[in-house]
Amino acid sequence: MTEPPADRTRLDGDHDSVAPGAHDVSSFSADWLRIDPAVEAQRISQAIHQQVFRRLRRRGAIVALSGGIDSSVTAALCAAALGARNTLAVCMPEKDSDKESLRLGRLVADTFGIPSVVEDIEPVLSAAGCYRRFENAVRRIVPAFGPGWGCKLVISNALKNAGYTITSLVVQSPDGCRQTLRMPLDVYLELVATTNMKQRTRKQIEYFHADRLNYAVSGTPNRLEYDQGFFVKNGDGAADFKPIAHLYKSQVYQLAEHLGVPEEIRRRTPTTDTWSLAQTQDEFYFSLPHQLMDLCLYGLDNAVPADRVACAAGLTQEQVRRVWQDIAAKRKATQYLHEAPLLVEPVLRMAPT
Repeated sequence: MTEPPADRTRLDGDHDSVAPGAHDVSSFSADWLRIDPAVEAQRISQAIHQQVFRRLRRRGAIVALSGGIDSSVTAALCAAALGARNTLAVCMPEKDSDKESLRLGRLVADTFGIPSVVEDIEPVLSAAGCYRRFENAVRRIVPAFGPGWGCKLVISNALKNAGYTITSLVVQSPDGCRQTLRMPLDVYLELVATTNMKQRTRKQIEYFHADRLNYAVSGTPNRLEYDQGFFVKNGDGAADFKPIAHLYKSQVYQLAEHLGVPEEIRRRTPTTDTWSLAQTQDEFYFSLPHQLMDLCLYGLDNAVPADRVACAAGLTQEQVRRVWQDIAAKRKATQYLHEAPLLVEPVLRMAPT
């Protein structure tokens, strides 16, 4: 592998490689999030190569393909860094998965020549009582809920609430009638706990394949997800390396186009692919499209004034401040997700003599 260029484009800067502080903030726009995708793809590939082969001493990488943009870009980067033959794509559908997810996951594997396997996790989840526990929780507020029904969780728009969001349950009966309902805290927590079983089951399968092949497991969160805790601890949050966690989602899309990720995946609306009703990431967690969230997060982290962020995002200053409050609240609530196991005292490791 060649060495990365010394004068590389900033990960969180603009296409002119100028540090944020050097900008005239009056010019703040989405262009500040432009990267040189060829340079960045090379840099990440070199990092993956060094991390997997040298630091982790693994023979390749496992990538869980969901048919979404993040896992597709991660797979392409791993194939470029390690070789397609040293990358294994694992597709893990279950009862509530969108059927398109499996097809698109296979399309990515075929596009980049990556070997793939399909692991249907529905039997595992059924045996563990995932679906039964979920239905029982919903029936505490919708007694008729059962076969043929669908549901999802949605949050209130961050623009309308100062520093807090309200989560509601949306249910749809077999005849298409929808209801939006408030939930007691215990019902909400149980619904989240049962759906988290899906992410943890997938990670168990990923590590099975990693162990049998002596591979490392890749994580696929982008910066928005990693920063604000949009992952399940010991589920999709577990990984040996996370190659795109520093990239804003709009930057992931820039890489996707450069790497040749199929256009239908690049055009697909980001989803959670967890609930029986179609659910976007915006309505479940972020409350705003990723393009606006990127601008708000970048502005917050780089001290861009609220009025300039508002102008760039097409929001009011008050709306930007509410988004910033929401980001701060999510960071605080999910800080524990980033914590390593707590010890009473450090356990020192002696160097070999």
